[in-house]
Amino acid sequence: MKLDRFKPGFASVKGGVAAMLSLGVLSSMSLPVAAADAPARNFKVAIAVNAGTAHYDGGVKFCELLEKKSGGKMKAKMYGGAALGKDTAVVSSMQGGVIEMAIMNANLLTGLVKDFGVLDFPFAFPNEKIAYKVLDGEWGAKLAAKLQEKGLVGLGWWEMGYLNYHTGKKPIQKVDDIAGLKVRVTETPLQIDFQTALGANPVPLPFVEVYTALEQHTVDGGNQTFINLQQSKFYEVQKYVTVTNHMYNPQILLMSKKVYDKLSPDEKTALNEAAIEARDYQRQLSQKYGAESLAFLKTKMTVNVRPPEEIAKMKEKTKPLIDKYAKQYGEQTAREMFAEIDKASKLR
Repeated sequence: MKLDRFKPGFASVKGGVAAMLSLGVLSSMSLPVAAADAPARNFKVAIAVNAGTAHYDGGVKFCELLEKKSGGKMKAKMYGGAALGKDTAVVSSMQGGVIEMAIMNANLLTGLVKDFGVLDFPFAFPNEKIAYKVLDGEWGAKLAAKLQEKGLVGLGWWEMGYLNYHTGKKPIQKVDDIAGLKVRVTETPLQIDFQTALGANPVPLPFVEVYTALEQHTVDGGNQTFINLQQSKFYEVQKYVTVTNHMYNPQILLMSKKVYDKLSPDEKTALNEAAIEARDYQRQLSQKYGAESLAFLKTKMTVNVRPPEEIAKMKEKTKPLIDKYAKQYGEQTAREMFAEIDKASKLR
């Protein structure tokens, strides 16, 4: 099969080693940067969080790499704290070419491409390394390619880490303690049903509204990564963290297809090289920041780790959701994802 080397998500690979294909990957050889006569380009990069989080700081690295690899012809600037609007509004603006780029939670794209919903399946990815293998492989590239008909281009899978519970009124010592809690969730059906299956009362809220909701006790708690808990200062209005690692949280670097299609081949090369280098850098930051944030949170909150038997109970209670949502999000996509997860697990 002949592959377009400038098509995001694919690269020419001798021998047809499909598993080596990854989102945004080009040949590791040194490739030409943007042509000298190409017009100067300036991109806005929207993101809901601020400096100090791994995906924001990874975005800053991307901006630096893009300028360097394009010989200064392509520049990008981060706009944090949802300065350009909420994620749903940003997606719409990207489809229209008004906002050029964004970094966001991949599950927020489920409304555009239903297959993205499988990324939220509880306890799907055993660890980060397995997630990287699956997302950077053929399966992840195939999923990202579905965005193009919706006016978006995926340039790289990033990460925010695993979700864990935080609460203000009481710690979660066992699964039954989740029952009755008002838990903030992202505005996606699976996230909502996950909490419902555990007996909680899910409250969908945009991230930028969460701190106030916790402070005013509109919600009792939520699910966040350690980094977000620290950087968003949720420890000021919450007392407990319960480590469950129940959902891996992929982020995605996006570009407006209207903008991408106007780039020259050399510009696309520079863009994709910068995206992949920034992806690897961002993941390293995520691991580093996560460990540092957990250590910090232990000085501000009570942190407890649920034993394997309690995690097993969570898995059992939420297992029916996988069958239910596989039918909605795409049974083939779900089967292929779990097959790749199993394959990656055996290669460890």
